[in-house]
Amino acid sequence: MMLAMDVAVCCRGLRKIYEGNVEAVRGLNLEIRAGECFGLLGPNGAGKTTTIEILEGLLEPTSGEIEILGNNWKNHNRQLRELMGISLQETRLAEKLTVRETLELFASFYRRPRSVDEVMAELALTEKSSAWVGKLSGGQKQRLAVATALVANPRILFLDEPTTGLDPQSRRQLWEVIRQFQQRGGTVLLTTHYMDEAERLCDRLAIIDHGLTIASGSPAELIERLGGHHMVEFDASGNIPGEIAAWRSLPGVEAVHEEDGRVVLSVRVPHETIPALLAALQTRSQDLLHLTTRHASLEDVFVHLTGRHLREE
Repeated sequence: MMLAMDVAVCCRGLRKIYEGNVEAVRGLNLEIRAGECFGLLGPNGAGKTTTIEILEGLLEPTSGEIEILGNNWKNHNRQLRELMGISLQETRLAEKLTVRETLELFASFYRRPRSVDEVMAELALTEKSSAWVGKLSGGQKQRLAVATALVANPRILFLDEPTTGLDPQSRRQLWEVIRQFQQRGGTVLLTTHYMDEAERLCDRLAIIDHGLTIASGSPAELIERLGGHHMVEFDASGNIPGEIAAWRSLPGVEAVHEEDGRVVLSVRVPHETIPALLAALQTRSQDLLHLTTRHASLEDVFVHLTGRHLREE
């Protein structure tokens, strides 16, 4: 498989079958461009974690081709380890080492690591350089986990749920770290359960379910494909769960689904849809109990495509 110059990660026909004939990944195709932040989203059990672990070299695929920065795991194992930094969702570090000692240890694994002091400053860990890892807060440990990936001076960064447990300020600080890494020419593969994070950071993303890519593109493109830029959510007296077909005929309605007992309409022209909705309710002798409007989001795309919220177990 030849890798185009502007593609950092490419996999074709990726499959992973576990014991018991459980097929976690079913012929997945992915292409991540050099220099972009690419998001991989999927509900639990979709095959997302398996895919990431195969790309990181932690799992052997059952079949399929993978090329990362012109290398593959079969022939270029050492080269790939030098080129990538990995921050797992749960990183267990030695609790009796200090922050500095931890980063110096990780830096020693690589031929051309970054300055430990520089990385600590970037992740706001300088004041904690002499603190034991076991004494750090959850957010500080999370930032240290990302720092262990950055100290490798990688060209591609794998970040699995990097902002889980972070306060809002630390979360935005890490967003800036990711952007700076991109500005230096780095490529990022990101998984997250926060839709606002995916919309802000990801140049493109793929939504996977049942081991296959079901949609890919920029956040704006995926929202556009949903069929409407606005969501109208309402509840009315006499609404019967499961009977939502009647609302599809309202002007401007592109899609309809139920959520938490309420009807959600995807619409392009809310100023036409809402008056028609109110007139229809009056005709049906139904009282409006709740009505909100908002812009469509990646969360709406996700629910529309998978039928599940990202945070659902």
